[in-house]
Amino acid sequence: MIDTLKIALAQLNPVVGDIAGNIEKARTARKVAAEQGADLIVFPELFLVGYPPEDLVLKPAFLRAAEEALDTLAAETADGGPALLIGAPLMQEGKRLNAVVLLDEGKRVATRYKVFLPNYGVFDEPRVFDSGPLPGPINFRGVRIGVPICEDIWSSDVIECLEESGAEMLLVPNGSPFALGKFDVRVQHCVARIKESGLPLAYVNQIGGQDELVFDGGSFVLNANAELAVQMPAWREEITLTRWARGSDGTWSCERGVQHALVEEGLASIYQAVTLGLRDYVEKNRFPGIVLGLSGGIDSALCAAIAVDALGPERVHCIMLPYKYTSADSLTDADECAELLGVKYETIPIQKPVEGFLETLGDMFAGTEADTTEENIQSRTRGVILMAVSNKFGSMVVTTGNKSEVSIGYATLYGDMNGGFNPIKDLYKMQVFALSQWRNENHPTGVKGPAGEVIPTNIITKPPSAELREDQTDQDNLPPYEVLDDILECLVEKEMAVSEIVARGHEEEVVRRIQHLLYIAEYKRRQAAPGVKIGERNFGRDRRYPITNGFRDVT
Repeated sequence: MIDTLKIALAQLNPVVGDIAGNIEKARTARKVAAEQGADLIVFPELFLVGYPPEDLVLKPAFLRAAEEALDTLAAETADGGPALLIGAPLMQEGKRLNAVVLLDEGKRVATRYKVFLPNYGVFDEPRVFDSGPLPGPINFRGVRIGVPICEDIWSSDVIECLEESGAEMLLVPNGSPFALGKFDVRVQHCVARIKESGLPLAYVNQIGGQDELVFDGGSFVLNANAELAVQMPAWREEITLTRWARGSDGTWSCERGVQHALVEEGLASIYQAVTLGLRDYVEKNRFPGIVLGLSGGIDSALCAAIAVDALGPERVHCIMLPYKYTSADSLTDADECAELLGVKYETIPIQKPVEGFLETLGDMFAGTEADTTEENIQSRTRGVILMAVSNKFGSMVVTTGNKSEVSIGYATLYGDMNGGFNPIKDLYKMQVFALSQWRNENHPTGVKGPAGEVIPTNIITKPPSAELREDQTDQDNLPPYEVLDDILECLVEKEMAVSEIVARGHEEEVVRRIQHLLYIAEYKRRQAAPGVKIGERNFGRDRRYPITNGFRDVT
């Protein structure tokens, strides 16, 4: 029986589906852990295939590749180096299971399965996985280790079973995505399980962007008294060695180790999330860079700043696409923003192509009043040009609509909605203002953009406008954004009734109009680019409303 144990926690960024690449990451991490003197290295949930794999696990070829990868890594542990505790999907007796496998001494030593499969919010694991049996501990070199997987730690049953069957410590692989306040929620659940079981716990989370989801890391170790022994950083990869010892009473504890300060909640963590989300979407899908329309407005300016911070200015191409309604202020502001960010910047007037469309449609439209049709032609012309640049040079178009606009359809399908990814899709307009000001006042750790002002003050302070007609502002058609955003948060995030929203001080007519706009814009949102989940309910994985929908709240 051993009395000390060195466990490396591998907070890493896998790529979903890139099994060969994830094997290499595991090998590299194992080498680092060996140099640290580790006995065991623990990886995040389903690390070999990346999380979440979604319907990939329905493909037999995918499952076979995962099995082969496990056997490859298992054989490599015959060298006497650290054992691996690593996740992969497995088929067992006709069931498809979310598994974690202990690899040691050249073979698979033990396997445990996830019991509780989340089926809420962005999660629908029961769609592709079966629930595993309640687990007992794994015997690793004389130490009985419980391995609950992610959601298993959020309820008592699995931990109670492990404690009753003799577990001495808990190692928890996770794929827990970022949300505001999520770190505290994780800690609270872990503390509750520790108090119930009396067992120390190591929580290993992944980092990185995976489509709409962003994982923030922040792995940690809590001792049996629920005191923090180790705090790993958020928002970056890290391999941390933890040192454990058995006390005279037979219980295990972790020596106090690194204590990284976490990124402050709120705007700082939101900025890290959208930056990492965009960076990984571009990198993992192998785009050489991005292109976006820099209009002189705040949404495109913030997206440009995020892109530069994520990728570096040399990979960001901004294009101003002016028309006769584009103000002199917008031209100046876009020029200044591009200069502050150091990006490649060009101006392509759209007067000729817009007039060509209007001339082509002139006979058909004769005798009709100009309306949003003509306005949308401007937006769609810009979309065509940006997509042409993307096609020619391979860069991905970043679309720049905020959640307020996306909610009520204040955007042009096949126009300014064109693009492959939207970093601010889950940020309401007031959050866009606040985040832009925050970035001017802060230089986040690890970003590739310059310090200081990157978004001209005039862009932040001037009234927002789509500039699709003379002297247009957003408030011509919409309530002030402070009002609009509060109504939308009530409707989208909280699913409140109209009467409840009116009770907050809003006009009933305005609330009903916004509710109607929200519902009829569903068809646009189904065709919108993905974007980073930030709030309680993002459009896409979280909130799934029918397009054809006759319901309206009449209360």
